[in-house]
Order: sequence, then structure tokens, then C-alpha cells
Amino acid sequence: MGSNRGRKAGGSSKDFGARLKYNSGLENMNGFEEGVEFLPVNNAKKVEKRGPRRCVVLVALLVSFLLLSLVAGLLVWHFHYSNVRVQKVFNGHLRVTNENFLDAYENSNSTEFISLADQVKEALKLLYSEVPVLGPYHKRSAVTAFSEGSVIAYYWSEFSIPPHLAEEVDRAMAVERVVTLPPRARALKSFVLTSVVAFPTDPRLLGRTQDNSCSFALHAHGGEVMRFTTPGFPNSPYPAHARCQWVLRGDADSVLSLTFRSFDVAPCDEFGSDLVTVYDTLSPMEPHAVVRLCGTYPPSYNLTFLSSQNVFLVTLITNTDRRHPGFEATFFQLPKMTSCGGSLSEAQGLFSSPYFPGHYPPNIDCTWNIKVPNNRNVKVRFKLFYLVDPNVPLGTCPKDYVEINGERYCGEKSQFVVSSNSSKITVRFHSDHSYTDTGFLAEYLSYDSNDPCPGMFMCNTGRCIQKNLRCDGWADCPDYSDERFCRCNTTHQFMCKNKLCKPLFWVCDSVNDCGDGSDEEGCSCPAETFKCSNGKCLPQSQKCNGKDNCGDGSDEASCNSVNVVACTKYTYRCQNGLCLNKGNPECDGKTDCSDGSDEKNCDCGLRSFTKQARVVGGTNADEGEWPWQVSLHALGQGHLCGASLISPNWLVSAAHCFMDDRNFKYSDHTKWTAFLGLLDQSKRSSTGVQEHKLKRIITHPLFNEITFDYDIALLELEKPAEYSTVVRPICLPDPTHVFPAGKAIWVTGWGHTQEGGTGALILQKGEIRVINQTTCEDLMPQQITPRMMCVGFLSGGVDSCQGDSGGPLSSVETAGRIFQAGVVSWGEGCAQRNKPGVYTRLPAVRDWIKEQTGV
Repeated sequence: MGSNRGRKAGGSSKDFGARLKYNSGLENMNGFEEGVEFLPVNNAKKVEKRGPRRCVVLVALLVSFLLLSLVAGLLVWHFHYSNVRVQKVFNGHLRVTNENFLDAYENSNSTEFISLADQVKEALKLLYSEVPVLGPYHKRSAVTAFSEGSVIAYYWSEFSIPPHLAEEVDRAMAVERVVTLPPRARALKSFVLTSVVAFPTDPRLLGRTQDNSCSFALHAHGGEVMRFTTPGFPNSPYPAHARCQWVLRGDADSVLSLTFRSFDVAPCDEFGSDLVTVYDTLSPMEPHAVVRLCGTYPPSYNLTFLSSQNVFLVTLITNTDRRHPGFEATFFQLPKMTSCGGSLSEAQGLFSSPYFPGHYPPNIDCTWNIKVPNNRNVKVRFKLFYLVDPNVPLGTCPKDYVEINGERYCGEKSQFVVSSNSSKITVRFHSDHSYTDTGFLAEYLSYDSNDPCPGMFMCNTGRCIQKNLRCDGWADCPDYSDERFCRCNTTHQFMCKNKLCKPLFWVCDSVNDCGDGSDEEGCSCPAETFKCSNGKCLPQSQKCNGKDNCGDGSDEASCNSVNVVACTKYTYRCQNGLCLNKGNPECDGKTDCSDGSDEKNCDCGLRSFTKQARVVGGTNADEGEWPWQVSLHALGQGHLCGASLISPNWLVSAAHCFMDDRNFKYSDHTKWTAFLGLLDQSKRSSTGVQEHKLKRIITHPLFNEITFDYDIALLELEKPAEYSTVVRPICLPDPTHVFPAGKAIWVTGWGHTQEGGTGALILQKGEIRVINQTTCEDLMPQQITPRMMCVGFLSGGVDSCQGDSGGPLSSVETAGRIFQAGVVSWGEGCAQRNKPGVYTRLPAVRDWIKEQTGV
């Protein structure tokens, strides 16, 4: 309907324009002027007799001028605005059902390729001609590749479309269609195309699509592993403002496994970065994109992807002039799965998404039918679960999901359990044709329905927990069922309005611990006052006045306006002696001091790898993720403590690591070796790892071996460290720098992975949070000094432990730069409830560090 209306309007304009041109005001004017005779002025009578009155002439001239303007305007509108077109390019694929694939189809210059491509283009032209919204606007089409099945053709089509039809054309192209070319005189059969579908792409890429200067084709045979890289890798950067593509193939009835072994392109940003995209077809269609990658990934990061067929298309579009080495990748073929899922009938067992822990392939469905003995019930525990699609809102599962008991699960989830009320359960896994993730690892278990958790409490989710965790104020069940219908201990607990019990010292701590806010009701400050992090209420006039009116610095920690104020111990002092009221201005990417000193010496706190202590409850770190982390080995004893690199010559660690005992003089610098750039303790001789001897050890003169106050030490290296992608310094905070309560901070180390356990081989990382100083002092009375800070979770679970001592607390600050908030010092046990880790507060000893090192 829109198409007919458009043509009719265009025709009317042309007819109207033609009539105006034939009877134009200009021609009338010419005719009129030919009938006028100009006589001498004094012959007034003859003038009046032979010509119209002067007013008539003026009116005629005015009317003619208006008509001429109207004609000109209509012509401009017709030839400019009515002919405006939107250039759109669609990438798509289709199936030629009655053709068999030939090896020659892999060569776009072969006679066979050209012949089949011509037939496909003719069929596409016929198809578009039968669709009113497409036919009149089709300019050209081209076939870019073929693959098996019977024969799949990959193509693009270009259209010149009126703007008001653009969306309708998008919808028309996305509809799957069938087209048949009738047999010609010399042909023996018809030419049948099915599953003809296409999606819009950026028309600016059209020219580059036909540019083969950075286009490559590879075919894996048998079990061979094929390697490919960006041009110039690794010695020179990939080309700027270019488009490269790699067509990857395997044999029929195979799938491809693609791994990026090294990946370093321009960082992802909102201004348009360089982008690598992997497609599960040989046409760059967004709905078939398996993954989009930009930025830098460490070698340990999982970048293995599986195809659903025997082809992959990898594209690199460069929009910047940034110089990065690019990537190195390998691929090989695997036999295509004949089935996915199956029947499981043991009493317990494991199962996972296909190819776990690699990324599962797109466009698959798997079903596991689990049956345990008749007298028992069955439950499934998901140990790892990653089904994240960047285009799917939280809470919905329209694309990739696991379905059990009619409920869908997707996204990223911690361990969870799904139970059945019988001896059977069915688990269905679905992956659509777009983005994929690493999937899941699950175990199924049988249990007695009369006693599902022998000697334990069972959550409503089916998870079993210790009975003493019931009604203790902590949610151990994911659904809080262990804390429902409890009777609170009024001596130590507060009952929320939702009937949950919480520790009394959580009341009025500015954190909604109940979930319904009832523990914070009645805690707000009066009008024209503000609330400190420690709960104190103060007048608004005392906020950001350069004085610590709160007592914990929170009134001076969030001052965004930058003004020169009187200097106090809570204001940032520039090198020129002037003081600012802005909190934490150093190295934040903005020059606040008039002499620029707040942005000097900022070559720190950055890392090459940004993907996101022993750390109890932590996970393996990636290579280069924490390039300032140092491992300290004592002679004959291996790793004992951690440290952090703050300059080429200096490390920061904990003073208690160097306390002598009767059998070993730990204060002797010659007995220590520092390993920089280390990830795996078993691979200390790996490339990139630097081994350094110490020149001297300086412990803080006020260090107290009993209380661990001033638990800080400085280590000077015999020779300077060499900075690299895995060796970089961390930023040190100014003495006025504030790390507010609730802030997320990372602790790292090779210490014990559980209390009383053994150390980790791989560097561990764990995210913990700064705990309110007042709460910290309440939990450990008479033990916390101003040089100490509590960081962790009051519920336990993640903490530093033996062997992490001396390591850094890494805090991500403004502009992504990382500052050292503290040093691992001491704690009661590891990851216990209400016993967070205690750390040396770096800002409190910053001046001493500056005096000793100049850093």
C-alpha cells in the first residue's frame, strides 16, 4: 500500500509540473509584453487607449511573480525532496536445495562459482520483483561465498529506498522466503532457493566488502590446526581504518573450534573502537554474531568458540589510528555432534553444556532425561552457570536458557539447586543462533524424600546447610528460607518488618540489611543536616569545609567542587602549597591544582589486562591482571608473603613478615627473593617473570609486634624492575585520600585457600568491601587503631589468609586508575563471620613512605 501511494504521489507531481510549464506565467508575461507599445510620455491619450491601466500592469506582474515562485518551489521539491533515497545494504544467506556442493565453490574466481552466483543473483532479482516494497528499489546484489548444505549461498543486496519505507523494507528482508527459477530451454531442472533471509548492515562497508586486500580464506582438513593473525602481528600494528575478514572452513559434517590465543586491539569505548566479530555464517549478519571483541584479553582468558556448521567468518573493522598488535588465533575441525543430551540413570553424576568450558555452539537444543531409583527423588545442582547474552535484559530468557520444571534460567548465577518431587527430572538447554557463553557444569543427586538433608536443614531451593546456620541472621539459602519464620534473639538481634533477624549493630549503619529498609528507619538526620558514614548528624555547613567534623573523614570525601581552602590534615595540598577541598583529586585525569601537581607522577595503577587473598573464597587471577603483585620467597621456604611494586626500585609489604624467630633471621634482606610478574608459583622461570634480590628492608619504626600497629615495611630492590605488560606499579594514595565504607576493593595473594589449608599455586583474587570504622571497632574492641581498616564481609566467605600478608588492597578509583588502599596485616581466622580482615591503612603511613623512598 505504501508503495502504490508513493508512486501515485510522484505521478501527480509530474503532471502538475507539466501543466504549469505549458501554461506558465512566464509565457503569459511574454505574450502580454508583445502587445504593449511604448509611446512618448506626452501622448497620454494613446497610452490610455492602447494599454491597460498602470495598476493592472502591476497586479499582473505580481501574480506572474508569485506563480513563477510557486512553480520553482514545486520543481525543487519534486526533483530534490521527492527523490531523496536511503541507501541500504542487506547481508543474508539462502539455501540452494537442488544443487550439490563442489570444491570449486570455495574459489570465487572459478567458473563454477561465477555460474552459480549468476543464477542466485537472477533468482534474487526475481524474488524482489514480486515484492512491491522491494522490487522498484533494488539496485544490485552480489554473492560472496558458498558452503555445504546442500549449497548455502552468502550474499548482499543493495537498495535505494524512500525514507518512509525503510522500516518496512527491513521487515520484508527479514522474512524467510522461497523462490524457484523455471527451467530454461537448456536446463534439465528448476533452480530452487529456500530460507532466503537478510538483515541490514552499514552501507559504508559495501565498498570494503569488495576489497580483497585484507581478505583471507582458510580450510582445515583432518585434525590439522590452522593459525592466522592480523596483518603484521606481532611485530607491527594492524592497519588503521580498514576492514579485514577471514573465511574459515572445515569439511562437511564438521564444526569448527576457534581460539584467540593472543588478543590486543584498541580499547572498547563509546567513541567507536576497533572491533573483532565472529559470525556463525559466512555473511556478516548481526543476528548470527557469536561474539564481539575489543580491548585486551590475557592469554589465560577463555576465548574458545564453537560453530554450529563447518564455517566461521571473522571480521576486523578498524575505526581508529591507535597502534595495537592485533590477535593470533587457531582453529581446527571437530566431528559434528550427532546428539546432545541423553538419558542419565545412575544415582548421581555430572553433565554440562556442549564443549564446556569452551563456549557452547549457537543454534542447538539438548535434553537430559534424568532417572534415579524409584524410591528416591532427584535434584540438580548447578556448580557453574554462565548463559549471558549482551542483548537480553535481566530477568528474561528469550534466547539462551536452561529449562527445568517449566522455569527458564539464564544469565550469570552462583551455585543453585533445582529439585523434583519424583525420581525423574528433565533438563533442557537451548541456544539460539546468536551470542554464546561458556555454559554450565551441573551434578544431579538422588535423595530420600522423607529426609532430603540428613542431619541438616534443607532450603526451599533444595540446598542443604548446617542446622546451626538456621535463624542466625545470615542468609545461607539463596531464597532466605533459612531465615524465615524465626524467633529473634532480642539480646543480639533486630527483627526486621519482613521477619528476618539481623545483628543489632547493623541497625542505623546506613546499609539496608533487612531488604525492606526497616533497620534504617528512624535513623535519618534532621532537615538541613547530613549524615556521616559513622551515623553522626552534622549541619550542612560543616560538609566540605576542610575539617573532619565527622571524625571519619566522610564529610570531606565527596566534595566535587574544586576550591582553594585553608590547609588542614584533611585537605589535599598541591606542590605550590595551596590546598583543595576536592576529595581524592590525585591522578583522576583532571588537573585541579594550578601547578598541575595533582596529575604528576601518575605512571601507575594501570594494567594491560582489565578483564574481570591465598584469598579464601577467591578465584584464579589472569596473567597481567595485577601487575604490581609481588611474591616474596624466603631462603629454603618458598613463598611466605606478598608485596606490591610502587616504583622501579621499591616494594611495599607488611612489617610482621620480617620478624625474626629463633630459627631464622627474616630481617636479613639477603635471605629474600622477590618475583615480579608471577602468576603460577610452579612457573617462576616463565617468560616475563622477573627475579630480584633485595638491597635493604625498612620496617616502620613504630611497628608494634603485639598489636600490629604500623604494620608496614619498605623493600628496596638491588636493581630496578623493568616495566612490561605483567610488571607495573600501583598508585599510592595521598594522606587525605578516603576509601569510604562500602567501597569494593580487591585483595590478591597466594595464601591459604581455606583456614588451616595450603597455599595456592595460581594467584587468587577476591572482591571485598570497606567496613565502617565504628563497626570495625565494635567487632574487635581495643584492637583497632587509626592505622588499621577492616575490609571484607561480615557474613564471611571471602578474606585474605596466611601467606597473603604484605600483599596489596587494590582499589579502582576515578578514570579506572588503581590505588593501593592497604596492606594485608592480620585477622582472627580466615573468612569467618563478624571477623573481617584487618589491613594497614596506606594513607595513614603515606608521608613516611615518601620520606623513605621519595615515591
